[in-house]
Amino acid sequence: MTELLEKSIQTLELPRVLAMLADEAVTEEGKDACRKVRPQTVVSDVARLQKQTSAAFQMLVKHGTPSLSGVRPVAAALQRADRGGSLNTRELLDIAQVLRCARNVREYGVGESGEKTVLDGYFQSLSPNRFLEEKISGSILSEDEIADSASTELADIRRHIRAAAGKVRDVLNRLISSNQSKYLQESIITMRGGRYVVPVKSEHKNEIPGLVHDVSGSGGTFFIEPMGVVNANNELRELQMKEQKEIERILAELSADCAGFREGIEDNYRTLIALDVIFARAKLSTHMGGMEPVLGDYIELHKARHPLLDPKTAVRNDLYLGRDFDTLVITGPNTGGKTVTLKTLGLLTLMAQCGLHIPAMDGSTIRVCSAVLADIGDEQSIDQSLSTFSSHMVNIVAMLEKLDEDTLVLFDELGAGTDPVEGAALAAAIIESARQLGARVAATTHYAELKVYAMTTQGVENASCEFNVDTLAPTYRVLIGIPGKSNAFAISRRLGLPDYIIQRAADRIDAENVRFEDVISQLEQQRQAMEREKELAQELRRDMERTKAEADQYRQRIEEERRKATEKAQAEARAIIQEARDTADAVFKELNAMRRRQEKAKEWVDDNQQRSDLRRTLNEAENALGARQQEMEAPAPTRPAVKGDMVEVLKTHTQAQVVDVNKDGTLQLQAGILKLKARQDEVRVMEEATARHKQSQRDKARNATVTRPFRAAAAKAELDLRGMMVDEALAAVDMFLDNALMGKLETVTIIHGKGTGALRKAVREHVKHSRYVKSARPGAYGEGEDGVTVVTLK
Repeated sequence: MTELLEKSIQTLELPRVLAMLADEAVTEEGKDACRKVRPQTVVSDVARLQKQTSAAFQMLVKHGTPSLSGVRPVAAALQRADRGGSLNTRELLDIAQVLRCARNVREYGVGESGEKTVLDGYFQSLSPNRFLEEKISGSILSEDEIADSASTELADIRRHIRAAAGKVRDVLNRLISSNQSKYLQESIITMRGGRYVVPVKSEHKNEIPGLVHDVSGSGGTFFIEPMGVVNANNELRELQMKEQKEIERILAELSADCAGFREGIEDNYRTLIALDVIFARAKLSTHMGGMEPVLGDYIELHKARHPLLDPKTAVRNDLYLGRDFDTLVITGPNTGGKTVTLKTLGLLTLMAQCGLHIPAMDGSTIRVCSAVLADIGDEQSIDQSLSTFSSHMVNIVAMLEKLDEDTLVLFDELGAGTDPVEGAALAAAIIESARQLGARVAATTHYAELKVYAMTTQGVENASCEFNVDTLAPTYRVLIGIPGKSNAFAISRRLGLPDYIIQRAADRIDAENVRFEDVISQLEQQRQAMEREKELAQELRRDMERTKAEADQYRQRIEEERRKATEKAQAEARAIIQEARDTADAVFKELNAMRRRQEKAKEWVDDNQQRSDLRRTLNEAENALGARQQEMEAPAPTRPAVKGDMVEVLKTHTQAQVVDVNKDGTLQLQAGILKLKARQDEVRVMEEATARHKQSQRDKARNATVTRPFRAAAAKAELDLRGMMVDEALAAVDMFLDNALMGKLETVTIIHGKGTGALRKAVREHVKHSRYVKSARPGAYGEGEDGVTVVTLK
């Protein structure tokens, strides 16, 4: 990138926009990359960047921001690990964080929906390594702590360290509790040089034999390691050295694992930084109210504003260049917004070519330029003997050497700082030269000659910054097609310059210039009058459209009510007809039932008569033959019945169970729902029935013992209510507690999540009043904390 183009970028204040972009990035390297962004000059590259920003914007709206926090540079650490070096805990945790973010961002981009975007390649190129991620995270708890579970050897060493330290403390505690405690400065155990010691008064230092490790600043306290703990401290020190050696071995092993996956981790890191920059562009678009511009052969901005101005007060303007005309000459009063208009035109072009959305309305078009060159501001230099005119001319000369057909060139106050006649002639010549080279030109000026030049030259258009002659204040609106006035006399009068001086100045103006300015003033007045009429017509049209919309809504509402009334009447009519049909069907069914009952009653009468006739015939035949049925022989006697036997009552031939045997020998029997009393000679023991009954009782007992543990096993000890409404959740809690109680469970867990707290509050209030519940408490650390409720059943 040339020095001239970089200077123009600084002039148009693109770095300030890039600083805003960097504020949206999450990672430090992403912020640096945002500050280093420069405009692309190839249309396909600009289109790709814009599509990326739009895709990221859509994902932000639908799914929020991807998690990129905590990603730090890992290239240097991986390079050292690849050379056989051992990484420290901070470097290993940074690598684990890169792998964790790669996994989370891939899930964010790949797993949400089936929509294809230009960012899919980034998400799919991420290669999570959950094995290495969890190995590092499980071994290193923090920058200063290695987990016991990092290796079995480390866990064993630390167990011995705790035992040895406990042994030393026990000895020292006995010393503190003995009569030797009077020699101590304080009854405490402390450490010096990694060894346990006790503080001894200097005058009694010889009373406690041991090794002196330190002396207080005042000399009043000696920190002595008693001889009784020297060996234990030595053992503890050796264990600590073994612990350190094992930690170094673990770190070396993890470093070697990282070196084995170096390429994948570095690719993940670069992809995450690229996504950080892309989503930073999308977040800036959200805050700026930006949109993706159309890329075309001209510039056409609708309701555009300068991105560095307060959006609440900045005036939005329509700006055009390159379609109907290739040169725009902007005139108007000082502080009227001419320079801001130039900067808006150039800065929005640069932003679009950097892949940023621009603060304009939909449908705005940007031309991709090979360079955007700007000569704006005063660059006087005493050291280089450059005046205002000279400094501008040095820039313009350098710019003319770089112009081509794809260049956008911006001139502020072209030709100023020298003789007005010569300056105006130079300005027109410079504009004409730039046009001949194919460049798009936008220039601001106060010269009337350039206004005439724009009015009389094909492809050159006038524009002005509006000035309110009533309030003598600029409105900052850009009006394309109308030349502007400097309004120097009006502004001077407002600032207090006497009228006679202003009149003298007016008398010195050339008559032709006066007529030209008068024509411009008349045109401006007519334009403002037309603008007011146009605004009034637009307001009337908006009122008509609003009235029409209200009438359409009223008509739709009436039609909807009519439709609903018709549907309601039809539904009521159908209900009446259906009710009549149901009533008729019921009547017919009742008639059919009555007819069937009548026919059945007649059949029963005929049947009974036939039975009576048959019995009479049989009796007559029996009497005639003199035959009589002989009584059956009494059955053979059986053993005496005992409790639990099945017996047959001889008189009624009824089966019964012996419930009990009374003292007088009579039996208490149960036959179905009837209770009977009989003597031993009135019943007969049924051996087979008794055996079957006892076997059935044994089977029931066995099934009962099997069912209880089965039920306990089937009952669940955990209920997940997340996603349920309160009423649905409380019903599920009741059923869950009932099953748990039937399953003989003592403690169960109800998962309701944290959320807004409404479901948690309702569940805890409900179980508090449940007859099944003995107590309830929130989950402890590791149980789910406030997201669960642990219930103890009665």
